[in-house]
Amino acid sequence: MTSESVEEFRSRARAWLAANMPRLDPAKAATLERDELPSWRRARELQKLLWDGGFAGICFPREYGGLGLSYEYKKAFDAESQAYETPLLLNVPSFAICCATILDMGSEEQKRTHISAALRGDEVLVQLLSEPNGGSDLAGVITRAERREGRWIINGAKTWSTWAFAADYGLCLARTDWNVPKHEGLTMFLVPLAHPGVTINRIQQVNGSIEFCEEFFDDVEVGDDAVVGEPGKGWDVASRQLYHERRTMGDGSEYTSGPGIAEAHDVSVDLVFLIEKTNQGDNRRLQEMVGRALVHRAVHGQLSEHVFHAVASGSLPPAAGSIIRLYMAEVHDVETDTALAMAGSAAVVDDDGGLLDIGTRYLSRQTASIGGGTTEMARNVIGERVLNFPRERADDRGVPFNQVRRGKGPGGERN
Repeated sequence: MTSESVEEFRSRARAWLAANMPRLDPAKAATLERDELPSWRRARELQKLLWDGGFAGICFPREYGGLGLSYEYKKAFDAESQAYETPLLLNVPSFAICCATILDMGSEEQKRTHISAALRGDEVLVQLLSEPNGGSDLAGVITRAERREGRWIINGAKTWSTWAFAADYGLCLARTDWNVPKHEGLTMFLVPLAHPGVTINRIQQVNGSIEFCEEFFDDVEVGDDAVVGEPGKGWDVASRQLYHERRTMGDGSEYTSGPGIAEAHDVSVDLVFLIEKTNQGDNRRLQEMVGRALVHRAVHGQLSEHVFHAVASGSLPPAAGSIIRLYMAEVHDVETDTALAMAGSAAVVDDDGGLLDIGTRYLSRQTASIGGGTTEMARNVIGERVLNFPRERADDRGVPFNQVRRGKGPGGERN
């Protein structure tokens, strides 16, 4: 097979998109109804079109259903697909986090089964990491998986799982050994969410969104084929998962398809359009604010490219992905604050001007500083794993988990 240059690939993608994918109406905002199941069914349909057309999984290896091409080909496709409806919902966490983690840490059978199924649009995967009593201490999970008669029995609860209601499988971190330090007794499982022992509830946020879920596991039985990595080595898998999550939160993943988080119309605001819409084009203060926000976005794009290639070449460690995540939160905050300043009171009262959405976005302003690990945790990662600063003291380091004093549960009992 003759190799195809990036420009040849771009031309072929441009022609295929024009002939096969629905074109977006520039007069309408291309918001994604992430909370609704029909949107996810639509995303699967669009993904099937990409698969049939030979444009699914551009950077995933060919043996697992992808094209096996480099990052430059993905960027070319992203640029050409801006004007078309694409399955953006499937990018995060299914492709860029879960499939990427399976690619790095999963068994050969898991790679061939789940990555190709996701690329065909047949399967959606999510993360099942955070717990109701866990806070930011991910390694302190108390969801347990016990070995019984050659099977694993999972019991416990997870929360803040984005879009679990629409997923088929979840990467679930559980404790399999309580007699060793907390990082050593964990195992990652690939759990089917249709299992009768899994209960999924939606969580409503202050902005009205119900994209987050909580899950309860009651005697969920899985086999050894569900273990990702090795038993007791779940922290290695979770660390790789967090690496992909932080890169993705900053739009630094090669495994997405179409515009990334920063460019998605339902996440960012067209500030130039907004200043014209509100008839404030002559306002020097707002001009400066918009200019500052646009500069932040341009710097973010260059930073993402630099960090991606530096990690790929080995000149920066994988933990440097947190740099992208950290700066993305700042870009988001600057854009959100600028949009609210322009919209003014119209952002909190519906005056038929279409600006109420600006206020709704502001209600979830802090999510960019929490998603993918908090901003404070990102700074710790950069300090300790990129700059090689000394680690902070931890009283539970090296202590068997069953001897670690933990917080009280909902009923007042000590966990």
